[in-house]
Amino acid sequence: MFKPVLKLFKSLKFNYFSLFILLIAAFGLFALMHGNVKQETYELHEFKISPKTIRSLKTVEDTVKTEQEKRRIESEVPPFYQFDESVAGNRQAVASSLFDFIIKEKQANVPSLEDIEKEEPVKTRSEQVKDVRKELTKLEEEEPSLRLTDEAIASLLTNEASRLDKMKQELVKIIGEELSKPIRSGDLSPVRYEVERKLRLSEAIPPAELQTLITLGRSLVVETETINKSRTEKRIEEEKNAVEPTRILQGQVIVREGQFIDAEIYRQLELTGLLKNQSSNKPVIGLIAYVFFVMLIIYLHFITWQEDSYTKKKSLLIVLAIFFILVSIMKLLSLIDKEFDVQVAFLFPTALAPLLVKLLTNERMAYMTTIVTAATAGIMLLEGFSAIMQMEIALYILFGGIISIYLLGSNGRRSNILRTSLAVAGSNILFIIFYLQMTQSTYELSELLFYCIAAITSGILSGALTIGLMPFFETFFGLLSDMRLIELSNPNHPLLKKVLTETPGTYHHSVMVANLADAACESVGANGLLARVGSYYHDIGKTVRPNFFIENQHGSVNPHDELPPERSRDIIIAHAVDGAELLAKHKIPKEIVDIARQHHGTSFLKFFFVKAKEMGQDVIEDDFRYPGPKPQTKEIAIISIADSVEAAVRSMKEPTPDKIAKLVKSIIGGKLNDGQFDECDLSMKELKKVESVICETLNGIFHSRIEYPD
Repeated sequence: MFKPVLKLFKSLKFNYFSLFILLIAAFGLFALMHGNVKQETYELHEFKISPKTIRSLKTVEDTVKTEQEKRRIESEVPPFYQFDESVAGNRQAVASSLFDFIIKEKQANVPSLEDIEKEEPVKTRSEQVKDVRKELTKLEEEEPSLRLTDEAIASLLTNEASRLDKMKQELVKIIGEELSKPIRSGDLSPVRYEVERKLRLSEAIPPAELQTLITLGRSLVVETETINKSRTEKRIEEEKNAVEPTRILQGQVIVREGQFIDAEIYRQLELTGLLKNQSSNKPVIGLIAYVFFVMLIIYLHFITWQEDSYTKKKSLLIVLAIFFILVSIMKLLSLIDKEFDVQVAFLFPTALAPLLVKLLTNERMAYMTTIVTAATAGIMLLEGFSAIMQMEIALYILFGGIISIYLLGSNGRRSNILRTSLAVAGSNILFIIFYLQMTQSTYELSELLFYCIAAITSGILSGALTIGLMPFFETFFGLLSDMRLIELSNPNHPLLKKVLTETPGTYHHSVMVANLADAACESVGANGLLARVGSYYHDIGKTVRPNFFIENQHGSVNPHDELPPERSRDIIIAHAVDGAELLAKHKIPKEIVDIARQHHGTSFLKFFFVKAKEMGQDVIEDDFRYPGPKPQTKEIAIISIADSVEAAVRSMKEPTPDKIAKLVKSIIGGKLNDGQFDECDLSMKELKKVESVICETLNGIFHSRIEYPD
């Protein structure tokens, strides 16, 4: 069933495969996140009772309230008054002009001696009034309030010019005194009253003319301090600009449960977009952009990774699988978070993503996954009414994840994972302290206790879930993790027990090879644990015919002495194939199966070839070679060296450091010249290191001992 899928999986180019998988992942991520970013709306009606307490999901400006506030400020801004010093002089000039017309007419009607001699007629009073009225026309047009009645003009004309002049001077003086002070429109009545009072007290004003001058004086009183419109408008504009916009704040209660929804509340609900008919597409568009951004980061990360296509495909599926497990956990936490007054999001296993990804792929991938996970959690685990992202949750996951990557190192043992998770729990507590202090809020003891427990739970849960999920990933993706290797290295494993009980010599040989291979691999940066465990199983095929291998004969008759060289050759060569088939049958990981199949490469069985030659048979060299393939990895190449070296050194009667060094160099040189390392990436420099480490290890094993006396 899975074979066609696996065949398609291997045949597709990585670029096409990744785009197809990431497209599917994008739809899945969008579906999981959509409910968390979609704005909640309510079926509400004006003049009805609210079924629940509703808060604003965003901060918006209430333009209506802002405009009302501006109008209020405009009405309250005092006008800018400007005092005009020239008003007093102008009003005095008006008073003087009025009296000057009358005095002039008075003087003009006094007959001279010459006029008396000539018996020139004198103007009548009515004619004088008409002449004065004619002179006053322009002045009255400018000052309508100064219009004097004919009776008042006639009354004034009855006075002598000198008296008229005194009245003028008195009126001008009083007007000048009163109008030299700031007078606004509301102050006119008191000032007019004061002018009237002074005129009544003046001795220069005849009783007959008092009322006329009072009327005249009151009409001459005008504002001396008037509103400067441009300055006032400027002041109003400045005050309006200084008005802070009225905002409905994020999280602000708009209507409480059971409250009557009046027109104002309904308007605010409309403004904040909380009504059912106001669903906005903006969050959806923003989410699409975010999902695209995440998938782009993952795509760029993988296409810049220098690795073979198959490994990249498998790693991409692993990363996405882990990411979606984490997003599912976020979804679950977001659903139950509303039921609690504390941030349940702090229970999220901060180190789960980096631990799993690092153990199953590599460190570089773990960093990328941690960053993407933290950002996604910040969006999905919004608490209350954060605008876009719950930053403290994002940082909480980011810091916990990075610390776990540093602390895990290259050791994937369960004990190390648990130690790392405990350290992450400690770092989580440190972050919680930072968070609680920065919020500057007061927390109850129960809340503080919850956050501490959440931090510890998050760390321990990260380790526990990592250990629990690892076997599923290993089985489904055919992966070989450190934990799986450690399980396989257990002597109680059925296959290792089979080797120990049926071929004890082979078991001892495998343990020695494991020690040599592990040390050599570590020296060149290869996987020492894989080499060690692979060495335990590399000769498992010898259990099929144990007595045909010298380490298991224990001094008994060698069955090869009775067999033809071709038969002996087939039995010896078969142990590599038999071992690979036996391991595959027991579901042992492919990497260890490859070690069993490839550890002899296409090596030459010289002993049986020479034996066949001595028997006079016509044989060719290729018939006495292992079928291969040659070692494909550094680990297998080093195991092949360790396998040959261990067997050769064990056969030496008196191994010394010089003999061992010559033998190791000879074996490595022989394999190199035979082309056994042509298909792996083991360099000459690394071969030198391997040679040196194997010699040191063998010298430690076969060191000389003190001879004790009998």
